[in-house]
Amino acid sequence: MSNDQLQRALRSLDGLSVGDAFGEQFFGEAQAVRSRILARVVPPGAWRCTDDTVMAIAIVEVLARNGFLNQAELARRFAERYRFDPARGYGGTAHEILGRIAMGVPWEVAAAAPFDGQGSMGNGGAMRAAPVGAYFAGDMTVVREAAAASARITHAHPDGQAGAIAVAVATAWMAAGGTEPADLFATVLRHTPLGDTHSGIEHASQLSRQTPPREAALILGSGARVISSDTVPFCLWSAAAQLGNYEAALWSTVAGLGDRDTTCAIVGGMMAAHPDVAVPAAWLSAREPPGTFRPVWREPGFVVA
Repeated sequence: MSNDQLQRALRSLDGLSVGDAFGEQFFGEAQAVRSRILARVVPPGAWRCTDDTVMAIAIVEVLARNGFLNQAELARRFAERYRFDPARGYGGTAHEILGRIAMGVPWEVAAAAPFDGQGSMGNGGAMRAAPVGAYFAGDMTVVREAAAASARITHAHPDGQAGAIAVAVATAWMAAGGTEPADLFATVLRHTPLGDTHSGIEHASQLSRQTPPREAALILGSGARVISSDTVPFCLWSAAAQLGNYEAALWSTVAGLGDRDTTCAIVGGMMAAHPDVAVPAAWLSAREPPGTFRPVWREPGFVVA
């Protein structure tokens, strides 16, 4: 592990957590939310983060401690953070899987159980994958393998893992200073396994960057179904449409509504990995203090929050 790797992952984590907390502020009465987005009214702090951030922190902790994606340790850290604060917005399937891991069920068994043994194809693997891509940027083979490993703990379905791979690859591309949307999509499609998420990304690559975000969300999906294929394509389209501008990308993403804390977390984590992109200082200050995420962790070691 190099310090550069960790710093890239931490920048991505900042972007992810701010995006997560920002998107979470835009739930409520539909017309009021749309008006606030249209007027770009920045919500007052403190912005509360969700499970998207909590699980991403666990990933960065494991990478910082080991220099690789240790699945057994990551599963334990996911479970420990879940037990510390289960009211962070975890979905029903996540409650089931993480609760079972926390009770001592092997993660391989817990992840494979949902949906009659098919496993989850949800967007939870993708929502936390950006720091993986930032950390391993420079070697797309490792990015793919680590992203899939990080998702597999809770998402046994291949398409749930495909979403994590797509987000991690896009983040690695960002971390390398990419500038051309067409190249972003080409790179992600080259490395993302075939399936519904891959097909959705291919559709997103063909959609005009000038399309209004709400229209793009209606075409591609913006997480309303809480699955990878309904979430990741729109996130990639939104990031590609606003390359180089964190704020514009987040406003574009939240305008799609849907699972807006998760879509904004994904886009924020990707965008912040780019060396020429900065998360606004005022937005970082508005995010709730990272110390609130500290779990009761029984082993010594690196703790991000």
